[in-house]
Amino acid sequence: MTTPDLALARLLQLASPTLPVGAYSYSQGLESAVEERMVVNAATAERWIGDLLRLGVARLEAPLWRRLASAWEQPDMGAVRHWNDFFLATRETAELRAETLQMGYSLARLLADIGEFESAALDSLAQMERVTFPAAFTFTVVQWHIPAQSALIAYLWSWLENQVMAAVKCVPLGQTDGQRLLARLGAHLPALAQQSLAADDGELCNFTPALAIASSRHETQYSRLFRS
Repeated sequence: MTTPDLALARLLQLASPTLPVGAYSYSQGLESAVEERMVVNAATAERWIGDLLRLGVARLEAPLWRRLASAWEQPDMGAVRHWNDFFLATRETAELRAETLQMGYSLARLLADIGEFESAALDSLAQMERVTFPAAFTFTVVQWHIPAQSALIAYLWSWLENQVMAAVKCVPLGQTDGQRLLARLGAHLPALAQQSLAADDGELCNFTPALAIASSRHETQYSRLFRS
């Protein structure tokens, strides 16, 4: 059985930027927004990242994460596949689609290599043809018996940290500006995680047209640091 302290250690491992899934190489359209001068300083970076967090991640990815975690817990592979495919279908550009599949594949491969899980559990993940990152992440959370609320906050924090670090590199921002962004936007994560509990299936929404446009433009951007 996983003790609370061990669950915390595992959660820190999952949320760490050193987790070798390649998250640091993606900006999710932010680099394009910088190129187009929509993001030029700390204030506009906070607005861009905050809007994406509230209007995109919190309204779709977080509630869907909850559904995937519940499906793995039951377990209900039909529901796992449904929500995994649902999330993949909401990726509006080739870059965003490639990002979640690459990170999902990398995490699933890592889980098979570290020797922490029973082969029967890993088989259920391996049998999925295309594994998104939320599906692989929630699988790990359930296998390690990490409390779902804490795990979702850590998942959102990991997303936020990657976005802020991308802004530090490509706006560019100073490290202190980055920490201010993390402090201000990170303060909203517990409430957003709690909010995801109340979302009905019909309320799941990914209406972020500026992100889709920025991501599309990034595919042909002349000079790029990031893969999305």
